[in-house]
Amino acid sequence: MRHRKDHRKLSRTASHRRAVLRNLVTALFQYERIETTVAKAKETRRLAERMITFGKQGDLPARRHVARFVMRPEVTHKLFATIAPWYAERNGGYTRIVRLGRRLGDAGETAYLELVKSDEQKERERQDRIAAEETKEKALKAGAGSKKKAEAPAAEEKPRRGRKGSESEVSSPAAPSRKRGRTGVKTG
Repeated sequence: MRHRKDHRKLSRTASHRRAVLRNLVTALFQYERIETTVAKAKETRRLAERMITFGKQGDLPARRHVARFVMRPEVTHKLFATIAPWYAERNGGYTRIVRLGRRLGDAGETAYLELVKSDEQKERERQDRIAAEETKEKALKAGAGSKKKAEAPAAEEKPRRGRKGSESEVSSPAAPSRKRGRTGVKTG
């Protein structure tokens, strides 16, 4: 039975736990998806959904309450201006936890905590990404054409590193390579 057990303590003091959860909620609203452990994700989800509910209210007391908890003013503005309108017709369930597996270092179970988006939002973001990639490719092609013209004479004059020079040049024998010890410091 879970009588009188309100939340997970996460093996931290109260102030440390509050700071961690504030940082996680702020990062979730800023990046819209974060990777963390499952226990932290479940605790962050509780607080993030409350903040979104306050964002849906949109009045001054709600804005002050969220501003007291969220670490950055620009993230608070994003919550009220962008994120809260996504969920105007939705009564809860604003976030999703997607389990990823175990971490290599300590075998802690990790998960993505992300904001749930509608199909229209996903399609709009996909179109924006495609447009940005096309713009980037056009810029690279335009820049590559002018760079090739400028680099062509310089490449002929200077031999490549690590390659043998022309036959007329006499090369000296290479110096022996230095070994690295266990500490990563060069020796010898």
